[in-house]
Amino acid sequence: ISKGPGNTKAIKATAVPPGPPVYLDLVYIPNHSNSKNVDVEFFKRVRSSYYVVSGNDSAADEPSRAVLDSLLEGKAQWESNMQVTLIPTHDSEVMREWYQETHEKQQDLNIMVLASSSTVVMQDESFPACKIEL
Repeated sequence: ISKGPGNTKAIKATAVPPGPPVYLDLVYIPNHSNSKNVDVEFFKRVRSSYYVVSGNDSAADEPSRAVLDSLLEGKAQWESNMQVTLIPTHDSEVMREWYQETHEKQQDLNIMVLASSSTVVMQDESFPACKIEL
């Protein structure tokens, strides 16, 4: 932000500005769960029973380990310990490592990672799927 010639002030932008929490049933974590758009403040403010984690591109840091860790840090600051279900759309090395390394903390925070064992077959393609009841 510029306040006149030679007077500039840099302001760090956050993905979600501070404020009261918003409660939702299902949230798709934006930008393929890339850390450029999602941080701890996102999970402190955007509280959901279900979060969909997409991304299957380790070169682009998607899904980001930082985003997954931000979920843990943000959820730890909630007043209640409501159950949260994390739904990954792909099986990735990042997701597997995060799951194994933080499993105890996930249990403490009442976070469940939903692994899909179902497959939908449509004409010439098939893909993993899971059923969510809201």
